[in-house]
Amino acid sequence: MAKPNFASHPFLLGFEQLDRMVELSAKNDGYPPYNIEQSTENKFRITLAVAGFSDENLTITLENGELTITGAQTEGVEGRVYLHHGIAARQFKRVFVLAKGVEVSHAFMENGLLHIELEREAPQERFQKIQINRQ
Repeated sequence: MAKPNFASHPFLLGFEQLDRMVELSAKNDGYPPYNIEQSTENKFRITLAVAGFSDENLTITLENGELTITGAQTEGVEGRVYLHHGIAARQFKRVFVLAKGVEVSHAFMENGLLHIELEREAPQERFQKIQINRQ
């Protein structure tokens, strides 16, 4: 039996892509932890805790409305002898699906936190009267 989804409702036409995006965003695991803040009606900030990662270890891409942050660290440094090795060089990939009109304005690192600033274009009201033609 197929799993029901909201895009199969008869009054929601053309929402198949939205359903796919919801499934994609649900695949993220819990690492690294993150916050999402809203500073104004159209400005947002995603903050990821990336302690131990440098700018060179992180990649941020935006493609087709999907904001992807990946991190990869190199395992240890030659010649180091650990008495306890509790900080893992863990790789990650975190994907956020952005709504149409939301753009990344900039990103910066501060105290082990990666901040990504987002801005949404002010929505424009849309009204259209449809002419009924005879066939």
